[in-house]
Amino acid sequence: MDLRIFTEPQQGATYDDLLAVALEAERLGFDAFFRSDHYLKMGNVSGEPGSTDAWITLAGLARDTTTIRLGTLVTPATFRLPGPLAISVANVDAMSGGRVELGLGAGWYDAEHTAYGIGFPGVVERFDKLEEQLAVVSGLWATPDDETFTFAGEHYQLTDSPARPKPVQRPGPPIIVGGTGVKRTPELAARFAAEYNVGFKPLDETATAFDRVRAASTAIGRDPGGIVHSVAQVVCCGADEAEVERRAAAIGREPAELRANGAAGTPDEVVARLRSYADLGATRAYLQVLDLADLDHLRLIAREVLPHLA
Repeated sequence: MDLRIFTEPQQGATYDDLLAVALEAERLGFDAFFRSDHYLKMGNVSGEPGSTDAWITLAGLARDTTTIRLGTLVTPATFRLPGPLAISVANVDAMSGGRVELGLGAGWYDAEHTAYGIGFPGVVERFDKLEEQLAVVSGLWATPDDETFTFAGEHYQLTDSPARPKPVQRPGPPIIVGGTGVKRTPELAARFAAEYNVGFKPLDETATAFDRVRAASTAIGRDPGGIVHSVAQVVCCGADEAEVERRAAAIGREPAELRANGAAGTPDEVVARLRSYADLGATRAYLQVLDLADLDHLRLIAREVLPHLA
């Protein structure tokens, strides 16, 4: 199982904070550094100094790191037009030497849209836009160098686009689709995704969601084994119970709640939790790290958890 570090910078982080985590994750051998794509904090935290833009910070990390993969979990389709998004991601892919991945979703956090003047249509329209964005972004990247790209959708229309710049990864960076929707999410994952992610769900819900994507893939003639299945779990690991309690308190959570809903406890407990998802077919886990100043947390996971799952 690949282990990736997943951060939530809208809760309060500067670019330098993110860089420190990304560099340490790279040094320690984690597979990737991912960040959320949000413009507003959640919950009872200050959120200072304010959120950073996901693709601007990933562009910086593309130049300030050398080997670790980078991406979003996930970019909302409400934030950006698909053509410019395809250009931005292709640019960052080139800046990184081909290390970028794009998680793309429908968007859900109404308050951040209101706070920054971003349109937030109903859920059906958001999924309609997501479907068209997936088609446009992947279509632009896959267009042969000597051809143009045209798309006539309800929400987006492109005519004779030169479909440039091209990303380093061809036909394009891996696209991640996530969520546990019953119908449209598995269909979109089957059609467009290199990876399907289930975030913060218990084993039974995760198993059901994985099965829906496998069935949707089979229905369109795609090999279900061709899609990476992954999970995201908040992580709170301690060498002993006192350290677990200290780390839980630092992020405003209780150890018992974290053990029930995340990958928490001693290294052996965290390994067991992640293995239970591996048994469902997950070959990748995103460890949501909420205290970005605690780099010793990453070091403990790399030393005591990573070797048992690699």
